[in-house]
Amino acid sequence: MNHTWKLKGTLFFFHSAMTIIISYMPVYFQALGLSGSQIGILLAVGPFAAILSQPFWGYMSDRWKTVKYILLTCLTGALIVGFIVFQMNEFVWIMFLLFIFFAFMSPAGGLGDSLAQKVSYERGVSFGSIRMWGSLGFGTSSLVSGYLLASFGIQNIYYLYAFFLIIAILFCTRAPDSTPSRKKANLKKALLLGKDPVLALFLIMIFLISLTHRMNDTFLGLYIVELGGNEAIIGTAWFIGVITEAVVFAASALWLRRFHPLTFITFAAVLYVLRWLLMGSVSGPGDILYLQILHGLTFGVFYLTAFQFVARLVPDELTSTGHLLFISVFFGVSGVIGSLIGGAVIDTFMVRTLYYMMFGFALLGLLGSLFYRAYYFRTRQGMKDKKRLAEMNG
Repeated sequence: MNHTWKLKGTLFFFHSAMTIIISYMPVYFQALGLSGSQIGILLAVGPFAAILSQPFWGYMSDRWKTVKYILLTCLTGALIVGFIVFQMNEFVWIMFLLFIFFAFMSPAGGLGDSLAQKVSYERGVSFGSIRMWGSLGFGTSSLVSGYLLASFGIQNIYYLYAFFLIIAILFCTRAPDSTPSRKKANLKKALLLGKDPVLALFLIMIFLISLTHRMNDTFLGLYIVELGGNEAIIGTAWFIGVITEAVVFAASALWLRRFHPLTFITFAAVLYVLRWLLMGSVSGPGDILYLQILHGLTFGVFYLTAFQFVARLVPDELTSTGHLLFISVFFGVSGVIGSLIGGAVIDTFMVRTLYYMMFGFALLGLLGSLFYRAYYFRTRQGMKDKKRLAEMNG
């Protein structure tokens, strides 16, 4: 019997809870009276915690040969610590507790995706057909939550977050676990991943592009407010973007195997360059709603192909470690640097200025993707990929 619907439910409600954190936490901090620099520091705490915690939890899932129960641990910890975080009003206390909160919350997303990728492979279904439910949860929650918070106040943010997370935990208790690798995960081998030049250069290239994505995640809400919008428009913007992302994930079985993952990564990088240039040129919050359609084609294509590609670069018994290492760069390192730079920029200039800066970073990322593509196809694994593609097209 196919039990993937329970995993889909876990992803749906986890990402529904994550919507509250990503979309509305900056607005919540602003309502507490914190400055732009303070908000930037607080939003950097989460990604910093992710850098340390994600590889740790990924390795623990490989070590103990279970993704499901490590995921349950992280979800439960995020629920408990989150309650304390949202009772605090002082900057220092929020900063300290936020680190502990994100040490549980941040790895849960990567663990859920890693479990979905493994289960999809074992059961012969596309990864995108499972992962799309996370996007649907994110989009649906962003739309509903925007109107609810506009009506009942941003100060009630925790109760909405906890409602979604508790349902995610209930689904997770019944979701399938992945079949563990026959090989035992080795700490020494895991630490050596950082010395692999093929993996290291890939993560550097990913960072250049994901930096701009994380800046947008963090400051999109403030940009909409700067342009005269409110919480409802923020929610609608996220809804449009994530629904298009879900469509891209759902259709992945049709397009994913047609070209090499690096081709799709370069394609997404081109669209990121165009997206940020257009975002910096908008005249009002309504224009952003139209541009959010590009979110699915940028993040959807980029994340899905990069997440699956990284599994080629690590040993089978360290797949979850590799996935969480990738996530720590995509959401962690990029989030820390993006939040700090973004906070400083909006204190001195405007959020609009930040989007023009993101355009420049995305352009560097595009050049980096072209360089890495040329480098990879000269490696042993790259030559195997090229031969396999030639056989498929021949």
